[in-house]
Amino acid sequence: MEIVLATRNKKKIEEIRRITGDLPITILSLENFPDCPETVEDRDTSRQCNKKAVEVCRCTGKPALADDSGLEVDALGGAPGVYSARYAGATGNTSDVLNYQKLLSELRNVITEKRGAQFRVLHGPRIS
Repeated sequence: MEIVLATRNKKKIEEIRRITGDLPITILSLENFPDCPETVEDRDTSRQCNKKAVEVCRCTGKPALADDSGLEVDALGGAPGVYSARYAGATGNTSDVLNYQKLLSELRNVITEKRGAQFRVLHGPRIS
């Protein structure tokens, strides 16, 4: 069975492939379907996951799985949230340091006890 991840995020693809490595499935991604358009992000996070999965399923004709995840920092009102990977405006692996620097810069005046955070993952349903 083939399942398409509704993402081009190389880290996310690698992680899902590692987690599912022992299962009898093949994990594909949008890299395998370069003609699939980007999903317009115009909904709240949970509904956005559903929208991504449905659009990718329609484009590829294969079951699709979408996920949005991110670090939610209490003192920042839940930011950066699902925008964690592009928080500093850059994209790709080289932006990790920039994202960390921006986050720490925004927390510079927040005392340690007020720096609570959680990592939240939302999944859109697999659509077939």
